[in-house]
Amino acid sequence: MYISIILISPFSQFLNFLTPYRFIAIEGNIGAGKSTLANMLANSLNAKKIMEEFEDNSFLPKFYENKARYAFPLEMSFLAARFNQLKKHLVEENLFGEPIISDYIFAKCLLFSQNTLDDDEYKLYRQMFEIINFQIPQPDLLVYLHSPIEKLQWNILNRGRVYERKMEDSYLQGLQETYFKYLHSQQNARVLVINCAALDFVNKPTDYEFLLNSVCKEYPLGITYL
Repeated sequence: MYISIILISPFSQFLNFLTPYRFIAIEGNIGAGKSTLANMLANSLNAKKIMEEFEDNSFLPKFYENKARYAFPLEMSFLAARFNQLKKHLVEENLFGEPIISDYIFAKCLLFSQNTLDDDEYKLYRQMFEIINFQIPQPDLLVYLHSPIEKLQWNILNRGRVYERKMEDSYLQGLQETYFKYLHSQQNARVLVINCAALDFVNKPTDYEFLLNSVCKEYPLGITYL
């Protein structure tokens, strides 16, 4: 079933958009604009939003101060929170109504833990992840927002979260490499990778219309680059 929406912008007339996807997930590195775009798309598509509740995690500021000590409790707390949230909205509630836009995928748990946990901790964490992962539906379309490290750091600085001020380029680079390795393994999923280096979808309506148009097209299985 297609969902019809109308977008009005200073740069266009009335535009009619159709989306063939019931569940769209927006992913990307830290500072890529996942939550911002998910909110915008949800409003345009009249979709239900599933937004990660990371600001309530008391381990997050501690992790940025002492990664070795707080990495495992941080990742375990995210695992539990993401599972409970996605299970509630994707499994327990009716999926035959409005479309759903999420600003993360459950596999994010595993991707981040690869970069934060030591070998023994990661082995245990992965066992826990695999026990519950099969219970979470996968998105019909996974959209990955790719930005260079410099732009990510600029976005991180300007959103003003105190605990992110010491974010290292090497940490962001490691996450980026982990994400791309994961994306290339998803041959049976629809993955859309969008180069956001020159895009400003917050302040430029034409850039946002490009993204909205992009998530409303049909794609084959595997990775499509824009």
